[in-house]
Amino acid sequence: MKFLDEAKIFIKAGDGGHGAKSFRREKFIEFGGPDGGNGGAGGDVIFMALENLNTLIDFRYQQHFKAEKGHPGAGANKTGASGQNLIIKVPVGTQIVAEDGKTVLADMTQEGQSFTAVHGGRGGRGNNFFKTSTNQAPEFAEEGEPGEELWVWLRLKLIADVGFVGLPNAGKSTLLTALTRARPKIADYPFTTIHPNLGVANVDGRDVILADIPGLIEGAHEGTGLGVHFLKHVERCRVLIHLIDATAEKVGESYKTIRKELEAYSPELAQKPEIIALNKCDALTPEEIKKKVASIKRTSKKTLFTISAVAHQGTTDLMRAVIQFLK
Repeated sequence: MKFLDEAKIFIKAGDGGHGAKSFRREKFIEFGGPDGGNGGAGGDVIFMALENLNTLIDFRYQQHFKAEKGHPGAGANKTGASGQNLIIKVPVGTQIVAEDGKTVLADMTQEGQSFTAVHGGRGGRGNNFFKTSTNQAPEFAEEGEPGEELWVWLRLKLIADVGFVGLPNAGKSTLLTALTRARPKIADYPFTTIHPNLGVANVDGRDVILADIPGLIEGAHEGTGLGVHFLKHVERCRVLIHLIDATAEKVGESYKTIRKELEAYSPELAQKPEIIALNKCDALTPEEIKKKVASIKRTSKKTLFTISAVAHQGTTDLMRAVIQFLK
C-alpha cells in the first residue's frame, strides 16, 4: 500500500429538509387547519480514528465528502427523517487542520476517538408551527438551513514508541528488519527509504512500536533533501535511537549534523530521550571501534551502544535500554 501522510479534502454537512405547507382536509371535519410537518436535520460529518489504518491513501482518490440531507416534512404533521451522519475513518495519529494549514481543529490520538467537524443544517418548520390566533391558516413554511462546509487538511503523524533518526545509509531500515517482521526496502545507496516504515519488536515479552524515518541531511529543516516532510513523524515518539554509520570518517560530525537539524526543527523534539547506536561495527576492528566511540563521546555524553544490525550484534542490549527509557 502506498504511504500518504497528507491530504486536503472538502467536507459538507447535510442541508436541513424543507418544512411542509399542508392543510387537513377530511370529510365531515370542518376547519381542518394547517398540518404541515417540520423538515429533518441534515447529517453531520464526523471523523473517527481507527488503529487498523496507517495511511491517508484513500483520500488521494476522493476529496469531496457530503453527508445526507434532511428529508422534507409532510402533511398530517409528519416530521421528515434526519439525514444520516457521514463517518470518515482516519488512522490514529491524524490531525484535522483548518484550511490555513496552521489551526489544529482536532488531534486524533486514540482508537475510537471521534470529532464532529461540521454540523448539519436545521430542518425548516412546517406551516403548522406558524399558526396563531390571528393567523390560523398560514400559507408558508420554512426552507431547511444549509449544512456547514469546510476545506480541511489531514496530516498523519505516526504514533510509535521509538523513532530511528540518522543520516542516509546509517542502517535504519536494516535495524528495523533485524528487530521486527517489517520488510522495508534496503539498498547500498542514500535515500533508499522514502517514506516512514513501522514495525513491532518484542523485547522481553513487551511489544515496542518502532518507526524508521527517511534519512536527514544538513539543511533538512529548511527543506533540503526530503526536508521536514517526515520529521513530524518522530514528534510523537517517546525515545529516539540515533543511528550513526561506524564506517564514516567523521562520526562525531555525523552526530552533530542530525542534532542541529532536530534542534532547528523543534526544540521539544531535541529534548526527547536519545540513545546513540554506532552501527556497522562488524566492519571495523576493535581499535577502530574504540576510536569512533571516543570521537562521539567527545561530542555527546548520552548512552552509546556499538551494534551491527545486519549481524544482529548488540541489538538486544540496545532494545533493553530502550525499555528502561519507556518505563
